[in-house]
Amino acid sequence: MSIEIKAPTFPESVQEGSIATWHKKPGETVSRDDLLVDIETDKVVLEVVAPADGILEKTHKEEGDTVLSNEIIAIIKEGVVSDSAPAVEVEADKVASEADLKEKIASPSARKLASEQGVDLQNISGSGKDGRITKEDVASNTTIASNSIAPKSDNYTNTNNSIEPALVGERTEKRVPMTRMRSRIADRLLQVTQTTAMLTTFNEVDMHRVMNLRSEFKEDFSKIHPGARLGFMGFFVRAATEALKRFPSVNASIDGADVVYHAYQDIGVAVSTDKGLVVPVLRNTDNMSIADVERTIAEFGGKARDGKLTIEEMTGGTFTITNGGVFGSLLSTPILNPPQAAILGMHSIKERPVAENGSVVIRPMMNLALSYDHRLIDGREAVSFLVSIKEMIENPAKILLEI
Repeated sequence: MSIEIKAPTFPESVQEGSIATWHKKPGETVSRDDLLVDIETDKVVLEVVAPADGILEKTHKEEGDTVLSNEIIAIIKEGVVSDSAPAVEVEADKVASEADLKEKIASPSARKLASEQGVDLQNISGSGKDGRITKEDVASNTTIASNSIAPKSDNYTNTNNSIEPALVGERTEKRVPMTRMRSRIADRLLQVTQTTAMLTTFNEVDMHRVMNLRSEFKEDFSKIHPGARLGFMGFFVRAATEALKRFPSVNASIDGADVVYHAYQDIGVAVSTDKGLVVPVLRNTDNMSIADVERTIAEFGGKARDGKLTIEEMTGGTFTITNGGVFGSLLSTPILNPPQAAILGMHSIKERPVAENGSVVIRPMMNLALSYDHRLIDGREAVSFLVSIKEMIENPAKILLEI
């Protein structure tokens, strides 16, 4: 019996995807739950697995082709392949060398790009399943075979059998297609700058009380709350949640000529991955403890690194927090995540002298930035919102007491 393999059902926010990598070729045996193909959307990479044992009979889409929601992409002939089934035809007098094996497990798109770039596949280690060389492996490789051979003049005569020296300081370039996710991110960022009246207000926060709490209780916290590590993000998510309740316009969004006020707080946390920035969403943060926040963020981080985040986990959100401090950023202007009206930027913590009760003391200080859509949020509200977060972080008891 033949089984149709279809693309997953995309949510309304995702119009289409593209075939990233086929992990099986037509004629190959597949087992139930074997990974067949990766489909890249503008938000995540979706994996399609085999629903049953059998043979991949036919593929309807090649790598790079566009696919729509629930579109048929392949056919599997169900049933276990017997030992008498015809094998792929191989030359009898050819012994596969190590280089041949590497060539066999390179994807078609990888071989095509390698041919265009002049890259020797024997020098590349595959990162795909069973050592399969992917297009990304070729793109990240800096060895270009065509540059290792110095050009010769047709009129040049080698009279002493010496080897012509390679050109010194030769500049090389390589052209790699932009991924669908990176292209979509670029479009959205450009859209924000063109369609919003974005403005940023700044403040600074003294982190010493939060840091003291973290140092004192982080071990007990991890013991009592398995899977959670006491960090700074839990405090900021809780502080932002309380501030959003006090300033509803910061938690709102613009839909055409209407303003949509949300009676809940869904906070996105920006996570950087090799394929681009993703923003998984913490749902109903008003009902989450600091431990719940830290545990969920840890789970999101693991999924982001493994490419396992689902579209549902990154859809929606009424506010976003991004932490450039983990990369050493001292100050930046975060860009809005539409249709949200505001985004909070955290930065690195640096000790510096501050005036306190008439004396100069050294405190661990963090710069905060709030970018907001001035069409919806006035300066007074934006500044007051950021000051509220500052006050709650500087005195964490206010988070607990909700004051």
